[in-house]
Amino acid sequence: MKYKFISWNIDSLNAALTGTSERAALSLAVVETVAAQAADVIAIQETKLSDDTKKVAKIYDILTAHFPDYTIVHRISTPPARKGYSGTMMLYKKSLPEPVVTYPEIDAPVTMDFEGRIITLEFPEFFVTTVYTPNSQEGLTRLDLRGEWDDRYRAYLRQLDSEKPVFACGDFNAAHTEIDLANPKGNRNTAGFTDQEREKFGKLLAAGFTDSFRQLHPEATGFYADGKSSYTWFAQRAKTSKINNSGWRIDYWLVSNRVADGLIVSEPINSGERLDHVPILLEFEL
Repeated sequence: MKYKFISWNIDSLNAALTGTSERAALSLAVVETVAAQAADVIAIQETKLSDDTKKVAKIYDILTAHFPDYTIVHRISTPPARKGYSGTMMLYKKSLPEPVVTYPEIDAPVTMDFEGRIITLEFPEFFVTTVYTPNSQEGLTRLDLRGEWDDRYRAYLRQLDSEKPVFACGDFNAAHTEIDLANPKGNRNTAGFTDQEREKFGKLLAAGFTDSFRQLHPEATGFYADGKSSYTWFAQRAKTSKINNSGWRIDYWLVSNRVADGLIVSEPINSGERLDHVPILLEFEL
């Protein structure tokens, strides 16, 4: 059976769906692009939703208008973590077998388990899980804590993988190799491209997972087939980053090694002029 999944760090659902700025219009256009794909599962990171039930209800109403055939689940940041911070969401087609939805805690350091960073759907044949990996922050102030997170998250995925195949997506906040960003020399030892983060990501792959994009595009650097960009994130502060294709590949679909031969498509989705993260598409046959 063939499946289609999409993952996207949206950088605030509220801004994308209810904002009035030029950026909000660009974001809403990407939402419509994602909806048109009619994917089986859609994972969203950095939702930035709070416990304001009226605002959340409004967001759900707008999402339901765009995605009428989906069930929506979400997770917010809760005390002692910051309000309206981080957060994840998953939408899955109502025609799919009803999954078991979990909101895992992985014994992560400080407040990371309370920041709404992971949601997992368990279907009869596989898991789909999304993650918003903590950023090491400017000055690498959170690098060591991030390393602890990476170890705990890897253990969590291995546990899932011991039960059934895993499709893990999200913003991993790490460019694994030099061909995963436009300027590796200039960004060496900055957040997302430190030796530690790269090593930890390599350990995650070695634990039994395949980087689906690299499986299908092993040598792609900057561009791949038909001049499409291989990058998934373009800095908003650098207004020409997308025009110049000066980006990073830090969003991934990882799949259990034993199902990697079923990969059909793994690639970024065109998000027009909008900077920041772009959605990423996965198609496979199981």
